[in-house]
Amino acid sequence: MTPTATLAGCGLLLVAGSAAALLLRQAWRQRGARRPWLIVAGWLTIAATIVASGWLLGGARGPFVAFALIPFAALLLVAIGVQIRDPNKRPPRELALEPSDRASKAWRGWLRWALAGPIGGIAAMGVGLAYTVWMPGEPQTRMVIGGLLVPVLWGAGMAWTLADNKILRATAVLVGVTLVTFTASAIKGFS
Repeated sequence: MTPTATLAGCGLLLVAGSAAALLLRQAWRQRGARRPWLIVAGWLTIAATIVASGWLLGGARGPFVAFALIPFAALLLVAIGVQIRDPNKRPPRELALEPSDRASKAWRGWLRWALAGPIGGIAAMGVGLAYTVWMPGEPQTRMVIGGLLVPVLWGAGMAWTLADNKILRATAVLVGVTLVTFTASAIKGFS
């Protein structure tokens, strides 16, 4: 494939990615009967662009380039709409919304602390252990990936439990995940 054909194919991918981003942005802004159709059209444009990239640039290179250029086209679309505001004419700042409008209770604070800390950490370790035990592949790879999952999942669980208004739901989910993952790991065992 010549460099000119490659550049032309990349240009077409950028145009198609921009069209998909425009459709999805219109769907984001509208609240009418057209909205579902715009969403479907935007995602179909993305899918068609990925499929067409294989024909334009080759089966291996095409989808790789499409997955890089479609988000880049969307980013360009966002960058075009950026407004630079005068720093001297700022609107007054509003206070951030509180996560919960209910009165604070001591047991809720302690439960949030326990969920964000030790219970969330144990649930994350359970998922990491279950990944290590149940996923196929070399044992060393499974252990490394399982170990790397733990801090990410612990942070996600921490953010979720601190932001969620329904603290009992978070408790049920984290305790349930802990029980299911450790039970599944104990049943299979590391082999």
